[in-house]
Amino acid sequence: MNSPPFVYVIYIASDAATLWKALVDGEFTRRYWDHDNVSDWRPGSPWEHRRVGGEGTVDVVGTVVESVPPRRLVLTWANPEDTARPDRHSRVTFEIEPVADMVRLTITHDALDADMHQKISQGWPRVVSSLKSLLETGRPLQTWAGR
Repeated sequence: MNSPPFVYVIYIASDAATLWKALVDGEFTRRYWDHDNVSDWRPGSPWEHRRVGGEGTVDVVGTVVESVPPRRLVLTWANPEDTARPDRHSRVTFEIEPVADMVRLTITHDALDADMHQKISQGWPRVVSSLKSLLETGRPLQTWAGR
């Protein structure tokens, strides 16, 4: 892994508990990400990022490293074919901080190879913009239309 960490910071008109739920509740994530995030969210537990729409294809797998609701979530992140190869896993940290009448969400994705860095550099801004729109207006962005 030789790419620098990817860090994305955004401010959202919401509260920490609502944002936490938006990150970990599969029925919520499908609204802005077109995937269900599935886990019990306890440290050491597996998690999966499953496509919606009946097929249930798993696009990302990992392990919950740290879970401190509603402030901090750390996950490993890997392609399903790399499940048994920890050297191919990256790590995502979500930090949620209340700031006045909003929250600051900082996503740090590290331990990346160049290919994954390129993919997530385009993906995270789209996903988080859709999340922000959903929480603030009730409507997600159509970020995956015509992918």
